[in-house]
Amino acid sequence: MTLTHVPEFRVSLADTDADLRAAQRLRYDVFVRELRGGGPLVDHEAGLERDRFDPFFDHLLLHDDAVGQVVAVYRMLRAERAEEVGQFYSEDEYDLAPLHATGRRLLELGRSCVHAAYRGGPALYHMWNGLAAYVAEHRIDIMFGVASFHGTNVPRLAAPLSLLHHRHLAPEPLRVRARAPHAVPMDLVPEAGIDRRAAMLEVPALIKAYLRLGGVVGAGAYVDHTFNTTDVCMIMDTAAMSERQKRIYGAQS
Repeated sequence: MTLTHVPEFRVSLADTDADLRAAQRLRYDVFVRELRGGGPLVDHEAGLERDRFDPFFDHLLLHDDAVGQVVAVYRMLRAERAEEVGQFYSEDEYDLAPLHATGRRLLELGRSCVHAAYRGGPALYHMWNGLAAYVAEHRIDIMFGVASFHGTNVPRLAAPLSLLHHRHLAPEPLRVRARAPHAVPMDLVPEAGIDRRAAMLEVPALIKAYLRLGGVVGAGAYVDHTFNTTDVCMIMDTAAMSERQKRIYGAQS
């Protein structure tokens, strides 16, 4: 799918029910229709992918004003809002005790998706710009969240999962761990046996973007049968980001 017009991008936070529904509608198109995910609060009749955490997240939206459509979304949960709901979303999948123990300001990222027609272009950079402004405003120290491989066939994902484990494992003080019973090890192939180039081609674009920003992964992957994904927990320490990574993170396109 290719665009037939010049986009007019604008980034905003959702501040109306209509904004939130637009985000949930795009999430439904990507996570349910395209990736065949599900969930107890998904509204198939209205075409909305939603859950109980939505009211507590801030939702970052990328609009294409040339067509009046939301074309990318991100949701962000600060620690004080997580306290209101009782947990971070990803605590169902990962033990986040190491992050809590840091005493630093945490921000959970999730439900990132881009309309199919806008993938591979500048849309993600516009979202990074909006995220960078949000992180600066709220003085965030550590960003984290689950990012997904499509499908739950772990042996098929052995090479890219092992590459992440061997090359990008979080330092012990930040090393969250996947929770049983759906946790699986990521060190499935010895490092010497990995075709690094081929394995990296299998890593989803969002995870690659996190790695470029200095992101690291927690220990173990989590198999999410509800969403038909295999998840890894990405962690980014904003204080440790290199100058080059900061330029990527805040780049204007």
